[in-house]
Amino acid sequence: MKSAILIESKKPLVVTDIDLPTKLEFGQVLVKVCYSGLCGAQINEIEAIKGPDKFLPHLLGHEGSGIVEKIGEGVTRVKPGDHVVLHWRKSSGIQSSTPKYSWNGNQVNAGWVTTFNEKTVVSENRLTVIPKDFDMRTAALFGCAVISGFGAVNNDAQVKIGQSVLIFGIGGMGLNIAYAASLVSAFPIIGVDLHKNKIDMGKKFGLTHGIVAKSNELKKEIYNIVGNKGPEITFETTGNARVMEQAYELTPNDGKTIFVGVPDDKISIYSLPLAFNKILTASHGGNSVPDKDIPRYIRLVKNKKISLEKLITHEFDLSEINKAIDLFRSGKAGRIILKISKEV
Repeated sequence: MKSAILIESKKPLVVTDIDLPTKLEFGQVLVKVCYSGLCGAQINEIEAIKGPDKFLPHLLGHEGSGIVEKIGEGVTRVKPGDHVVLHWRKSSGIQSSTPKYSWNGNQVNAGWVTTFNEKTVVSENRLTVIPKDFDMRTAALFGCAVISGFGAVNNDAQVKIGQSVLIFGIGGMGLNIAYAASLVSAFPIIGVDLHKNKIDMGKKFGLTHGIVAKSNELKKEIYNIVGNKGPEITFETTGNARVMEQAYELTPNDGKTIFVGVPDDKISIYSLPLAFNKILTASHGGNSVPDKDIPRYIRLVKNKKISLEKLITHEFDLSEINKAIDLFRSGKAGRIILKISKEV
């Protein structure tokens, strides 16, 4: 079974054959992976942003779509043949033990869900059944990008009609935040990014204004759009510590700052406004509940209320995963999709 393994931090993934666990444990499900998303969280894992990686070697990937092949004891929410979204957020069902794969006689670790492998052993509570006629390529986006971005707007920020929104970072997460903010009629919706092509793409998904982050007068440009008070709600998706500080500073004392990105360093903020009305919170997957949220979003797609396929700008085979990662790092892509199984 082909898989992409992280063997050494800050090095390319190794695409090779590995062996599945010999048996399914209680609450585990065997899934053939069709498509996987590529998320900034995987880049952070590869770069060991949180410190030395004690789980090496291990598998990666936490959003995808697939088909259930076999279920372990105790599993009741999915059955063989079901089409499913694989997601990192917990949902209903059993949380199993984590699987152990093998490679050349060595153990390969994995979390409750991995998607950079042709077949994967997943915890029941990381799967949500979807209709068999729903596009599997688009479905992979529900595993993280959509539920996290939409959830950040709907659950974390609770954006109201007409509120002004500022988004730092218009990658896969920022695009979904912009899209969700537009669905609730926020205005204006301002995107800030280093890359003009991402600003241009963001305008197709709800941005009303875009600013290239290299501007020396960023604060002035933002105030020219929303007024000198500043944006009512600011989302920070880049994880750059200095940008996170800037996002917080630009938000007024009665506004909300939502940290979506994982910080790459310690941050320093003036906390006194938090004692009054200013709100600062970190989003954990948009506080989404996958088995409740994903069916709602599928209903919107099927009834043409939202369109997600254009979020995907590039597709690669599993064998090309390191090329996909390089493109992700370049900042020149929207959402990147990996085609995992050739039988799709």
